[in-house]
Amino acid sequence: MEINLVDFFQEETEEEEEEIVSSEEESEEESDKPKGTQGVIEIQNPNLIKQKNVKARDVDIEKTTELSRREREEIEKQKSHERYMKLQEQGKTEQARKDLDRLSIIRQERAEAAKKREEEKAAKEQKKSESRK
Repeated sequence: MEINLVDFFQEETEEEEEEIVSSEEESEEESDKPKGTQGVIEIQNPNLIKQKNVKARDVDIEKTTELSRREREEIEKQKSHERYMKLQEQGKTEQARKDLDRLSIIRQERAEAAKKREEEKAAKEQKKSESRK
């Protein structure tokens, strides 16, 4: 007699589950039906589509994104500037050669000016020593 009761309860729960599943399917069918004029006029509004939120852990890191034209140009500009500065440091650019030439001329002028000051200083000291005697 107990076996029959267990079977009875199992059959009853299975029937309830089937009723729940069928009622869910019916509610889904009802929600798919367009309301008002939506069924007549097809609208393609991007704002109506729900956007999916992607969590940080689900983002594909290996996926490369396409750069915009401006971003590519900016990166290219930075790289060319870095190359130019590297050549500038090595003294291989025309601007660097001009700078080095000017620098050597300035150093030479400073050296001459320093010599001239030393000679004048020595001459002043000599005059002072002669005036004391």
